[in-house]
Parts: sequence; structure tokens; C-alpha cells
Amino acid sequence: MTTEQKILSSLPYCEPFLFVDRITNINENSIAGSYTFNPESFFYKGHFKDKPVTPGVILLECMGQIGLVCFGIYLLNLHEKKTDFSIVLSNLESDFFKIVYPEETVFVHSEKMYLRNNILKCRIRLSDNNNETITTTIASCKFKLES
Repeated sequence: MTTEQKILSSLPYCEPFLFVDRITNINENSIAGSYTFNPESFFYKGHFKDKPVTPGVILLECMGQIGLVCFGIYLLNLHEKKTDFSIVLSNLESDFFKIVYPEETVFVHSEKMYLRNNILKCRIRLSDNNNETITTTIASCKFKLES
């Protein structure tokens, strides 16, 4: 099993709330990954009527799943240890620049600012196929490890 497969199998999410398709690059300082939004996803039915767009909170969730949770699993070596954990989002500050429509693929690029006491803080950018910025955020979360 590859590192990417181990990380993805360690995620505490499943359909319909899994927003990670691929991890394309990962190291001690950064992670990159992508997700393509399925036009049949539950949230498009009412957001917005007759002209669906991806809710900002879902974009932030995608960014968090790849840019914080996948990254934290890797940095804390949880994919190798098979340690049970939970995640608590502790801070989020975002700016939005573009709309994401059904069937679009988004790309998450996250850079570690710090990892201390199981708290990971990152600068995360979401971009489209043309590498145009959709949204940026500085976010942090705490990994609560279970014995």
C-alpha cells in the first residue's frame, strides 16, 4: 500500500462527506491534492435553485480534509501507527475570489506554518484548472490522539 493509500484509508470521513480524490505531493513542509465535485452531490439540490454552486463551507471542508487532516496524518505518522484520533478545528480565516461549479476539479496546496503539541497550522490555497486562486485560508486544527 502506498503512503497516499494509507493516508486516505486513515481519514475519518466517508461518502457523502469525503472531499479528497488524490494526494499529488506530500513532504514535511507541504501537501497538494485534488477533488472533483460530483454534480449529484446532496448540497447542489438547494444551493442555489436552478443554478448550483459549491457552498463555501464545502470548499473549506475540502481544504481542511486535504490541507490539514491528510497532512497531519502524514506529519504525525498516524497512517503507519494506525492510531485512533479525532480532529478539532480551532481557527479559520478565509477569503473567497471565485465560484466553483459542479464537475469542477479543485486543487489544494497547503504549507505548514507550524506543528506543535499536535496542533497543525497551515496556509492553504484552493485553485482551479488554470491555477487561479479560488480561496485562501489560514487554518489550524488539533489532533486528539486516542490510546
